[in-house]
Amino acid sequence: MPTCPADPPQKVPCQFELDVPYLGHLDNSSGLKPGTPLSLPLWLAEMLALASAGEDSKAPLTLNLPPCLSDQVINALKADPRAVALRDQSAHFYGVGVRMLDLFDERELGAVLRTTFVVRANNVGLHARKGEDSVGGQGEEFLRGLDEWERNLFRRGHEGVRAAKEWTDKVKKL
Repeated sequence: MPTCPADPPQKVPCQFELDVPYLGHLDNSSGLKPGTPLSLPLWLAEMLALASAGEDSKAPLTLNLPPCLSDQVINALKADPRAVALRDQSAHFYGVGVRMLDLFDERELGAVLRTTFVVRANNVGLHARKGEDSVGGQGEEFLRGLDEWERNLFRRGHEGVRAAKEWTDKVKKL
């Protein structure tokens, strides 16, 4: 899968496992107690979930899969990956998914993400080849549902088709 240059902060659901008295400002309380649910930016939640004071100590929080990777979304992707507007789930859907796969042992999720990307990449390539037709009408709606990786793929495909056409036109003139 392609890389996305800069993923913005994605919030993920967490649950604190320890008493943390000086972080109450995160949920407008005097302190975080064990069992407190909270949504944190992925980068922070990941650091806290992987942190521990020693070999036998617990991490301060448990990290959960974000809503964009909920069972409902995954089941919809299994049914028809093209029917799900990924951008409505997360602008950086695949980036979040890949990051979660680094943190969780979710083989089924990995398989669904791979299949989704392959099926949707084919569709993105078809729209990119259509050229200007993809920018108006139904094409606009199609582009609106793409996550950033797919948009980048579309741009590169569209630029490649345009460059090939320019080159062919240039060769014909020779």
